[in-house]
Amino acid sequence: MLRGLAVLACAVALVPATAAAAQQYYFVVLPAGRPLVLHVRPAGPVVARLRQTTDFGTTRVLAVVAHRGSWFAVASEELGNGRVGWVDLRKPGAQVGVIHRAIRVSLSRRRLDLLVFGKLTRSYRIAIGAAASPTPVGRFAVAEKLDGAAFGAAYGCCILGLTAHQPHPPATWGPGNYLVAIHGGSGFGAAATAGCLHLREQALRYLFRQVPLGTPVFISA
Repeated sequence: MLRGLAVLACAVALVPATAAAAQQYYFVVLPAGRPLVLHVRPAGPVVARLRQTTDFGTTRVLAVVAHRGSWFAVASEELGNGRVGWVDLRKPGAQVGVIHRAIRVSLSRRRLDLLVFGKLTRSYRIAIGAAASPTPVGRFAVAEKLDGAAFGAAYGCCILGLTAHQPHPPATWGPGNYLVAIHGGSGFGAAATAGCLHLREQALRYLFRQVPLGTPVFISA
């Protein structure tokens, strides 16, 4: 299992939404030795309590979607698609970092783009979810960086697990909570997967090196 995290700044003050600020994204690292409490809304009911590592053993990094004063809305794989949890950054121990990278996916174009400082640096042909098991659209984040060999040769070298859930898994999978990922495979340029995004091996290795945990992933139709 591979783990990766680069905290580029701590206790960052969010800046106005200028053109320069739009090229950077924020993430939250959990405090050591204590769970992070997520609320439905600022000062609202508790929706989840998160450990410092995910179920896969990855260091937990939460992408920031919005903020209101000291309250940050974060994406988490424990929450459903389109849902966020709010965390109060006045609580001691949590750190805030900055990422200057983002992944943009167009399902209609069958393309995955890597943006660095808001500029397109790489664009790859991908396979997307089939009609019966479509890739969900929305804003998500990279939540896992895993060794593909630990899960089977079909996944390629590595897996970028996302916070996205697959609400329509193949019937043969049975009930369960399935997460969408970027990994190796086949069918590039086609809608042929169970919801995950397939990427060629060389591109997958490059992407795995370039994007840290917490990187935002924007998937559009």
